[in-house]
Amino acid sequence: MDGQTDTPGGVLPIPLGAGSGLGGGTGGGGLSRGCPGADRGGLAGGGAVGFPVAALTAERSQRVAEAAPTAPGPAMSEPGAPAAGDKAPRLQDRVLSGVRWGRLLEPLGFIKVLEWLFAIFAFGACGSFSGETGATVKCGGDTKEMSAISVQFGYPFRLYQIPFEMPDCAGESETRTLHLVGDFSAPAEFFVTLGVFSFLYTMAALVLYLRFHSLYGENKKLPVADFCVTVCFTFFWLVAAAAWGKGLTDVKAATRPASLIAAMGVCQGEEVVCNAGATPAMGLANISVLFGFINFLLWAGNCWFVLKETPWQAQAAPRDSAAEQGAIDKQ
Repeated sequence: MDGQTDTPGGVLPIPLGAGSGLGGGTGGGGLSRGCPGADRGGLAGGGAVGFPVAALTAERSQRVAEAAPTAPGPAMSEPGAPAAGDKAPRLQDRVLSGVRWGRLLEPLGFIKVLEWLFAIFAFGACGSFSGETGATVKCGGDTKEMSAISVQFGYPFRLYQIPFEMPDCAGESETRTLHLVGDFSAPAEFFVTLGVFSFLYTMAALVLYLRFHSLYGENKKLPVADFCVTVCFTFFWLVAAAAWGKGLTDVKAATRPASLIAAMGVCQGEEVVCNAGATPAMGLANISVLFGFINFLLWAGNCWFVLKETPWQAQAAPRDSAAEQGAIDKQ
């Protein structure tokens, strides 16, 4: 019947314009609001028609919400991760942050710095040395020609491989090729090699002292190994400095202008006059020998400070203190 509906509570008039609301699924809701007893009627009658429409409306609202642009919210960060505005610490900063520069003021670190520097001075002064020697030859007779001879030499001091030209005063225009005398490469190369290894070891030891000193103190084998290596370097520096000092003396003797003149047979002639030319400057080589003995003293002094870090010295200290305490108690 138009304009009326049957309900358990009786017949209620329905406006004509509300038919669409009943067909659209909203009539059940309107009846519920209009009559307290119409809830069951709305579920039984209008609910069957209103449920699909409500589902479609909810689905449409969900699509609209998904299609609408959303403002970007703050990104969630993992615990412990740096914030968006903070810069991640660089690897260099993380490494340098753990370096304890104050240990350079302690004897163990300060001597290592000196060993590192003087090792560079030692092998640098010896390895970069170069000298020059020479002589002049004046032939007699009608020619009266004067020839200047200049010979360059340097590290590794294999003098027998260094050639020079000797003039011939017998009237022939050709010259003869001679070589210096002596091979002093063994002490020179041993000296330079020891300097390079000392440089590398002291640099590694400094990294261990400054960055990983806790590991150096906790691991008892590291101080013992450091002490043994220090003793070996002390012995090697003494041998290398002494051997290179003797080798340098022989180099000076073999490269004197007088030795060069004595090696040339042309200077034995009666009318030939040979004079000394350029005298080699051996100052840098002499300094290298001095640096070698300074390295020996540094490594020898460092043996005591490294020994104090070993378990041997650490065990002896409590015994000495206990003996002193016992002597005080007896008094």
